[in-house]
Amino acid sequence: MAATGSVRIPQDFENNTYRTVTARLLPLLFICYILAYIDRVNVGFAKLEMQQDLGMSDSVYGAGAGIFFIGYFFFEVPANMLLQKLGARRWLGSIMIFWGLVSASTMFVRTAGSFYTLRLLLGVVESGFFPGVILYLTFWYTRRHRAQMVAMFMTAIPLSGVVGGALSGWILKNMISTGGLRGWQWLFLLEGLPSVLAGIAAIAFLEDSPRQAKWLSAAQQKLLVDRLAAEEHIKAREVNHSHRMTDAFRSPAVWLLCVVYFGFVMGNYGLGFWLPQIISETITKDPFHIGLLSMIPWGMAAISMYAVGHHSDRTGERRWHIAIAGLAGATAFAVSAIPGIPGFAGLAALTVAAAGVNATVATFWCLPTGFLSSTAAAAGIAWINSVGNLAGYVSPFLVGRIRDATHSMLYPLLLLAGCSFVAAAVVPTIRARRVKEPS
Repeated sequence: MAATGSVRIPQDFENNTYRTVTARLLPLLFICYILAYIDRVNVGFAKLEMQQDLGMSDSVYGAGAGIFFIGYFFFEVPANMLLQKLGARRWLGSIMIFWGLVSASTMFVRTAGSFYTLRLLLGVVESGFFPGVILYLTFWYTRRHRAQMVAMFMTAIPLSGVVGGALSGWILKNMISTGGLRGWQWLFLLEGLPSVLAGIAAIAFLEDSPRQAKWLSAAQQKLLVDRLAAEEHIKAREVNHSHRMTDAFRSPAVWLLCVVYFGFVMGNYGLGFWLPQIISETITKDPFHIGLLSMIPWGMAAISMYAVGHHSDRTGERRWHIAIAGLAGATAFAVSAIPGIPGFAGLAALTVAAAGVNATVATFWCLPTGFLSSTAAAAGIAWINSVGNLAGYVSPFLVGRIRDATHSMLYPLLLLAGCSFVAAAVVPTIRARRVKEPS
């Protein structure tokens, strides 16, 4: 049995309460993040047609794909502050509606300037979603449950590659010139509008906190609130005060986490934005087959994310789970860059790279939420994600520039390997106060 205050709570009751919360919140958040990620990276498939139609160079494509993260960087911290003031239901739902409309509008792109503008705007609109959900989960789950919940939520990243790969390949092959639109235009339209519907569903079904959840009993609400209050009390006691927003920016661990996340994001988005092109150049040019083959790395990444997150929660260890997975990803990127490696062998190496780099994320977000509390948690999560996601701009931009200069993926893949290796090497050096679980 577990204690809440002076009252002993049956373990079965506690377990059932958390299962109820998970069944209510995670499926919708999961679907929303799949849609968000598809809208973010489907430009990698659209490139197969759009680049030729609009006369774009690899450098223009890389800059446009990455400029999304400039808007993301500048608006992410204020967006998380707004979530705390407005509540998750209205804030997250509105974000999803607007990003779906902006993503669908990419079908009207005609010039590099309009491409840059819409990608920048998409980043601004979407900037509050991911850090908002990470913060939102801390309103419901204590540290003991958080890694597995974050891992379950973030398996949407690789699964978006599975779903988006098959769907994008099918659209490009079967919707070409339908209704006077090109396949890449149908791709943006058909993959953008579902996000609008998901946003409406979020406004209708999400609750801002356990106290507002009418689908929980009074005893279940009290259990969740007491567990969270106990954890916040322990955090505040260990540092002798409640965290202020500025504490997030004064913590050396927060800045090291920015470096780590930057390195892993370099690998993840380098793969996300360029995998269709790599498959096109090494295995097949058929859009539908490219979509099917791209499902393989992301499917394995989904499995590795869940397995690593579950094992990390079971053992209570975080840093080495991240470091070892990152090292495996870095090594696989380097293997995929071997000159003359056969297409399917290269795809196998990139599958390991995707599995390794994505598995780091399963546990990563437990580090800042484990030692930051209150307003500092909101600011710290958003800041780490903002700085780290600048790699989402740097990665496709540098890969595009290097490809234009060398007409090869050798050096870009070595770049991704190096960034993942540095990130993995930094993780074991991070030291932050450990927060004990309330009992």
